[in-house]
Amino acid sequence: MPVEGTWDLSVATPIGRIKAVAEFRREKGALTGTAHGAGEDVPLGDVVLDGDRLSWNQSITKPMRLNLAFTVQIDGDTLTGTSRAGRLPASKVTGVRRTGRAGAEHRP
Repeated sequence: MPVEGTWDLSVATPIGRIKAVAEFRREKGALTGTAHGAGEDVPLGDVVLDGDRLSWNQSITKPMRLNLAFTVQIDGDTLTGTSRAGRLPASKVTGVRRTGRAGAEHRP
């Protein structure tokens, strides 16, 4: 299932709901990406698509310094799954793929 494109994400964390944008693309046959949110842009690491299961890692500094590991299931233009920060409890992640709508270039 293709994952390339821009996804609006919502992560339900213990400190509240965080909105972010994830962009996935193929470069030289490999999946890569960037996340945008909380005033920072960060590269995605270890992006792996296995069937409809997508996983990646990213490091953030806002609202606090964390290393996050995402695992989600893709179903068409939606995704659901979790994000983990070390030993902290998993946070629920939901997302919707942007489709050519007006204002699609907006970042949170």
